[in-house]
Amino acid sequence: MANYIPEDMHVVLQSEDGMLGVGPFPREWEVDPDLINAGKQTVSELPYSSYFDSATSFAMIRGGHIDLAILGAMQISEEGDIANWMVPGKMIKGMGGAMDLVAGVKRVIVLMEHNVKNEAKLVKKCTLPLTGSKVVNKIITDLGEFEFEQDGLTLKALAPGVTVDEVTQRTEARFKTALQ
Repeated sequence: MANYIPEDMHVVLQSEDGMLGVGPFPREWEVDPDLINAGKQTVSELPYSSYFDSATSFAMIRGGHIDLAILGAMQISEEGDIANWMVPGKMIKGMGGAMDLVAGVKRVIVLMEHNVKNEAKLVKKCTLPLTGSKVVNKIITDLGEFEFEQDGLTLKALAPGVTVDEVTQRTEARFKTALQ
């Protein structure tokens, strides 16, 4: 995300592994293997970056001090439920911080591919174990942008070259359309 923040906008990114002020991905000659995000990707630091232990990081998250979480998902239901932490039958190395994130932040945005192996990821009801119930605010996929409104899931924008019919065919969840 840090790579896409406009220069005239000030956004402070926090990585759940204890870094406040996460910078963009470093260029090859700037890589510091000790600077990683929660996804184990190398990142850069900014002049105002600070570091702390995971207890402090999760106190920020659980205490409601984080405005927005942007994460991926394996499934999102038409009610705004999210499943993103485990696939039954696969080895689990831990649940990570996703449950804390979706429960403790003010807004949840999910970035994901619209389908996987020709199966919808926007579904009527999640079949994978839930990370959070009715917590997702916005979904951005390779086909378009959706928002959860009081009356349900709404398609707000289409990706270039994508039609409403294509989105409908590739989505299991019910949604209405309000294109801008």
